[in-house]
Amino acid sequence: MSPSAPALGSRPAGDGRREVNAATVLRTVREHGPLARSAIARLSGLSPAAVSRQATDLLRHGLLRELPERAETGRLGRPQIPVDLHLGATGGPVAGGVHLGVHASTLGLVDLRGGVVARHSVQHAGADPRVLPATVARELRAFLDEHLGARPLLGIGAALGGWVDPDHGRVVRHDALGWYHRPLAAELARGLGGPTVRVDNHARAVAQSEILFGRPEARRSLVHLFVGNVVDAALGIAGVVHQGPGSAAGEVAHLPVPDSTAPCACGRSGCLAATASNRALGETAYRRGIVPDPDAFLVVDAAATGDRRADRLLRERARAVGRAVALLLDVLNPDLVVVTELASLLDTRYLEEIQGAAVDLSHVCDDPERIVSPHAGPATMPVAAGTVLLNPLFRNPLQTLEEIADRR
Repeated sequence: MSPSAPALGSRPAGDGRREVNAATVLRTVREHGPLARSAIARLSGLSPAAVSRQATDLLRHGLLRELPERAETGRLGRPQIPVDLHLGATGGPVAGGVHLGVHASTLGLVDLRGGVVARHSVQHAGADPRVLPATVARELRAFLDEHLGARPLLGIGAALGGWVDPDHGRVVRHDALGWYHRPLAAELARGLGGPTVRVDNHARAVAQSEILFGRPEARRSLVHLFVGNVVDAALGIAGVVHQGPGSAAGEVAHLPVPDSTAPCACGRSGCLAATASNRALGETAYRRGIVPDPDAFLVVDAAATGDRRADRLLRERARAVGRAVALLLDVLNPDLVVVTELASLLDTRYLEEIQGAAVDLSHVCDDPERIVSPHAGPATMPVAAGTVLLNPLFRNPLQTLEEIADRR
């Protein structure tokens, strides 16, 4: 961190009420800012005195900044100066993020409103999974050296597939990488020189990013379905993403897809991962002679250049995903289903296929607008990874800043 950066993490004193009030002020500004202090009090239900105290704390810690424009109150008296989140574009604090994929990882810097300050993709297909964390840490360190500048770094969020235990910073099981009970947070922190590192499953991370920065409906209830090389899901209720005992919630790879006969390694047929994963898509396209290698990205590229066979295959996959979405809708009936799937992130025609198949099969949902792609579009994964670090900050800002200070 630059010596001239805001004094993030000086130890706060006080009781739990101060922490709750600080989180309330920060959340209100995130959702509605920029705001004058009087507007924060009105929207949050806090007293003007409490808002003033917490805004002063958050300004001192560098999470808020005063804007030069004066708020129009419509009343006589002294004009009020609005406050807003201190964003990366104006030198505010940022979170580093890394989405560790099977064949590539995406690095990013994310500001307090979920905006991407910088991002970069790192290819590591064929790399030894045993040394992958050290390799990614070196790439991330170089990325930070190039893009961080004078912005304070709050820490690093890491998101990946499989069974991830965020409370202990470890990957319990990631079959595609052959990782079992791996202390990933500690490995990344060591490779980076000691910043705060938090890890979580990528489906939960995307769900949390939708709750923090996406559509208002997501704060009521959502299901997120991630379809990539790993297939998993997450459930959010009233702004909280469910983890379950041992943080094992979200295993949907073997959810049966209606009408699918794709053989699965588990011995059954019609499982979601065997039907619709990136690996299944790439292998099917390779078998049909659509692409020279079994690579899902090549299929998407081929469709984008007008290959009708690739387009048909992507539509087949979209409909299979839609049938799985229908099952999730019928069981959980959330306000919103968010689907992270490569083709539909880049082209809304494939999202429409997912929506159509889901609505046709669902018994509770006749509104295709309840099924959406993530709000961040192609930047979904770096935003989600950064959210792994930012979510605790918004829930407990003063405590989290103290923990960050202790790491320095």
